[in-house]
Amino acid sequence: MGVSVRVIPCLDVAAGKVVKGINFQGLREVGDPVQLARAYYEQGADEVTFLDVTATVDARETMYDVVRAAAEQVFIPLTVGGGVRSTEDVARLLGSGADKIGVNSAAIARPALIGEIADRFGAQVIVLSLDVKRSETTPSGFVVTTHGGRTETRLDALDWAREAIERGAGELLVNSIDADGTKQGFDLELIRAMRDLSTVPVIASGGAGALEHFAPAIEAGADAVLAASVFHSGELTVGDVKAALRSEGVLTR
Repeated sequence: MGVSVRVIPCLDVAAGKVVKGINFQGLREVGDPVQLARAYYEQGADEVTFLDVTATVDARETMYDVVRAAAEQVFIPLTVGGGVRSTEDVARLLGSGADKIGVNSAAIARPALIGEIADRFGAQVIVLSLDVKRSETTPSGFVVTTHGGRTETRLDALDWAREAIERGAGELLVNSIDADGTKQGFDLELIRAMRDLSTVPVIASGGAGALEHFAPAIEAGADAVLAASVFHSGELTVGDVKAALRSEGVLTR
């Protein structure tokens, strides 16, 4: 029997509200994070991911109150990212009810952070969040960005993913900035490239817009599919996605 694929709604949070844009630009409010997380839990979500999309840009702490409130109502794993800079931040988030922690900008600034988190809490706690753009500046054609996609680094996305796994990352959340919010489908080439190098689970993110977009992401090598806009708008439910995956022979929970 194969491993069940996870379906994960993502809540991008800014100033305590869930927001959504296109290519990380033009963010607009779409709801209350705790209410939405609860709704997705009731729909059958396997996990919920909270990303504080302005914590790093604003140089402030992430959203402990939101995590605490969600953990009281949502009984599936919660991944929280945005503004995490130290193992103490991780300890506070885990103490607030988070199960896994996403790191991006701080790990790029100081890669040793990945190992410090993995050593203290276990690799299963740390999710490397990769905001990836297509670029001619790197050998693979993919470059890592920081600060919610606003700042391009010089890091080749595949090299960085490989290094992060070696340092102790337990999962890769691979978000295509080019596809983000476009609803044109996942970047399958990016997913395949990450699957080829990764020894840990790969979560595909960015671009989901229709039921037929999810199974190809799994076929390309994703262990989980993450989406935001289609769930927030009510166009699709978690149940719809799972039914579509099952109809394609994909095992879901």
